[in-house]
Amino acid sequence: MRYRKLVAVGILCVLPTSSACGPENDTGDPVSGLPAYTVTTEVTIDSPVFSRAKRAGKLVIGSKEDQPYLATVDADGGRSGFDIEVAKMVAADLGFSADQIEFRTVRTDTRESAIVRGDVDLYVGTYTMNAERMKKVDFAGPYHMAGADLLVRMTEMHIDGPRALKGKKVCSASGSTSLQEIKKPNYGAVAVELPSYPACVRQLLDEKVDAVTTDDAILMGYAAQHLLKTRIVGAPFTREPYGIGMKKGDQALRRAVNDALEVHRDNGDIKRAFLATLGRSGSPYAKPPPLERYP
Repeated sequence: MRYRKLVAVGILCVLPTSSACGPENDTGDPVSGLPAYTVTTEVTIDSPVFSRAKRAGKLVIGSKEDQPYLATVDADGGRSGFDIEVAKMVAADLGFSADQIEFRTVRTDTRESAIVRGDVDLYVGTYTMNAERMKKVDFAGPYHMAGADLLVRMTEMHIDGPRALKGKKVCSASGSTSLQEIKKPNYGAVAVELPSYPACVRQLLDEKVDAVTTDDAILMGYAAQHLLKTRIVGAPFTREPYGIGMKKGDQALRRAVNDALEVHRDNGDIKRAFLATLGRSGSPYAKPPPLERYP
């Protein structure tokens, strides 16, 4: 990938106290704590997906819209959260500004088909990299390591880990790796499958299920939303490396996205984005594992 960084030639400061004139402008928004991402110019990638996106003048990225601190949509259609920030930083390195990203909501159980059909160019949305999915799509990453955990009601003291789930109703979203995990007979749980995690959380609050299981990063957002009503057990029982999904066989695009993730991991952007989003719910930052640069 060949590129030349976009250089600002000047900034007009109307007020002496304008944040545009201060040093914070080089690292991001001093209020939200989110980093800023410089858009790379003259990017050349021998990729059919990238070439189509450049011709269209936009990068289509699939994401979630209902995961607090990870990916949510406000009343004006704006998206925010950790995964949204990862999408923006990668897009910037591919030559696309934030306003050149078209986010599309994709359900958990239709991610592979959306990528295969070309409905999205990339998918960034708590997407665990695993061998089964790699039969259909390629991944860049991981950019974050999560782990399946349990969300329970604050008054529930008997569930202290996955081994305490025998006979308990445990809810998760269709197509999730956590759902497949909790269905294993060694847990003895009664799996409840619903279309989304918010639906599961509502069932938990209504005392229709005993626990919700998914990645701890997702659960932390819901726990923050329902303070004093829910808690996270804090006993992860899987490893869930989050990656960015794309069309299988597009090696050039995969290399470019991995390069972008490496840059933003090393310069601290991923950490700053995490602390400004998921970190607000008390989740500590942990440096992601090495990138998987497979052939």
